[in-house]
Amino acid sequence: MNEAATIASPMCRGNGAYVIHKQLEQALPGYRVVSYHPLWTLFPACLPLVAPMERPGLVHTTPDYAVFSASRKAPLVITFHNYVLDPFMQRYSSKLQRIHYATTLRWFTQLAVKQADAVTAVSRFTASLIRSDLGYTGPLPVIYDGVDTERFFPSRRSSFRDGIRVLFSGNLTRRKGAQWLLPIARKLDHHIRIYYTAGLRTHRLLPSDRRLVPIGNVPHQEMPQRYQQMDLLVMPTVREGFGMAVAEAMACGLPVVASRCSSIPELIDDPHGGFLCPVGDAEAFADRINLLAASEKLRREMGDYNRDKAVREFALGRMVGEYERLFSNVKNGLNHSSPGLKRISKAF
Repeated sequence: MNEAATIASPMCRGNGAYVIHKQLEQALPGYRVVSYHPLWTLFPACLPLVAPMERPGLVHTTPDYAVFSASRKAPLVITFHNYVLDPFMQRYSSKLQRIHYATTLRWFTQLAVKQADAVTAVSRFTASLIRSDLGYTGPLPVIYDGVDTERFFPSRRSSFRDGIRVLFSGNLTRRKGAQWLLPIARKLDHHIRIYYTAGLRTHRLLPSDRRLVPIGNVPHQEMPQRYQQMDLLVMPTVREGFGMAVAEAMACGLPVVASRCSSIPELIDDPHGGFLCPVGDAEAFADRINLLAASEKLRREMGDYNRDKAVREFALGRMVGEYERLFSNVKNGLNHSSPGLKRISKAF
C-alpha cells in the first residue's frame, strides 16, 4: 500500500481504545497507530509535533483531540469508545475533570463531530448518548469492539484449592467502581478473594484487606492467562463505552457479575451469562458472587454461554471487517457523515 493510501491513527497510550486501534494496525495493511504519552493531552496543540503523520490517506482516531490531528487533505473517521460529557458522569468525576468535560473537551468533541466524514460508536448505548447529549443527527454505525477469541479462550479446570478467584480488571477509578470493591469483598464468603489489577493508568492500591489481592499492572498480552486463572469477573462500573474486560472474560468462558448500566446489558445476558446488579449495590454484587462461588455447574454453564456469544458477536475478525468496509466507503466518498470535508483552520 503506497504512502497516500495509509490510514493514520493518532492515539494516546494507556487506555482500552489504544488497544483496539493497535489490533486494527495488526490486522489491516497500511493502518498505522501514531502514539503519544497521555501527558501531551495537557498541550493538545503540540500533538501534530509529537505524533506526526506523513500524508495519510485517511485519519482514524477518537474525538477527544481529533481536531489537532485532522488533515486538510484526508478524510477523518472518529470512533467514540466512551462518552463522559453528560451530566450523569459529574458525580463520578473530579472537580478538574468536571471543568474539563464541560469546557475544552466538549468543545473539541463538538468540533471533531462537525468535521468528521464518518462517526462511529462501540455500542448502541454510546451511540444514543452522542445523539441525545451532542444532538448529532448524522449516520452513526455501531461497531462493537473485537476480541481475539483465539488468544482469549477458556482453560478448563476444577476449582482452585485456595478458594474462588474473582477478577477485577481495569483502572482503579470511580468510573470503574473501584470504590465498591472493598465493601463487596467484606460481604463475600471466607474462601473468596478478589484479585484486582492496577489498570493501564492508575498505580495506587486499594485499602489492605485479606480478601483483596493486588496483581499490579498487567500487560495486555498477559491478560488471557489472568482470565484463565480466575473463576469469574466482577465489574461494578458506572459507565462503559463497550466493556472490553467483560468481552475478554466472556471469550475466556467466565461468568460475569456487573452493573446494570450503560453498554453492559448489550454484552451480558442476565441470567444466562452472569448477573447484572444495581450500580453501587455492594450487597447485590456480593450475593451474586457468593451464589456463583457455591456452584461450579452454574459457573460452567454461564461461562459456556458467554464463550459462544463472544465468538458469535464480538470476534476480532468481525470488527476488522466492519472497519475495513467503512474506511473503503469513506475513501470512495460513499459514507460521509458530513456534507463534504470540513477542516478547522490552522489557528490551532
